[in-house]
Amino acid sequence: MAQPVAETLSAQKTEAQRAVEDLSNRYGNVDADEADVIVALGGDGLMLQTLHAHMGRGKPIYGMNRGSVGFLMNEYHEHDLRDRLANADVTTIRPLELTAIDETGKTHTALAINEVSLLRQTSQAARLKISVDDKVRLEELVCDGIIVATPAGSTAYNLSAHGPILPITAQLLALTPISAFRPRRWRGALLPNWAKVDIEILEAHKRPVSASADHTEIRHVTHVTVRESSKAQGEIMFDSDHGWDERILTEMFRY
Repeated sequence: MAQPVAETLSAQKTEAQRAVEDLSNRYGNVDADEADVIVALGGDGLMLQTLHAHMGRGKPIYGMNRGSVGFLMNEYHEHDLRDRLANADVTTIRPLELTAIDETGKTHTALAINEVSLLRQTSQAARLKISVDDKVRLEELVCDGIIVATPAGSTAYNLSAHGPILPITAQLLALTPISAFRPRRWRGALLPNWAKVDIEILEAHKRPVSASADHTEIRHVTHVTVRESSKAQGEIMFDSDHGWDERILTEMFRY
């Protein structure tokens, strides 16, 4: 039926581990390869890990919050899980593809469901050259870093950096600076989701920068390309009475 997945935080029983035991006793448990649906029990971090682990396998993920942050999760209830799964709305998400070249010339690739972020590694501000679809848009951005966020990730790090919240069905990406010093008034851009973003790190040896795709970090990058994946995709499930669109609208009007 479904495979409950718990986040192991310590040797002691956590709420997530107890929930796995309770749901397994009530509904049974099978290996992920045999499951129709994977039930993730924890917080948003576990949900991202589970989505990455099962990307492209045709296994929708239904999360229930047993962690600290649960924007991607449904409320936890032991009862009526089969009915909740049968009635849940399924949303397809496409991750970002990160291609990064480091100071040795090595190429790294990674996928990001939430965002790709570039951050300075030292006290020196980063100097970045920004191009969109091979056209230079900013010759120099002096900042702490920059974020390329998906609609799914627009309420995460992007929102903390004062970036826009995007509806989950929006065919857009948010390009958001982190503590921009020059040009001081630049607040970022909304890009079509088919856009290719190239970021060249200026004075990379003097002003080192790291690039992260969700939980994957590459240090000392010199050039980064970000675009939406045309192949990889994941599926996430929400209760029909409180879907992702409703969550995002609620967040837009939060004050």
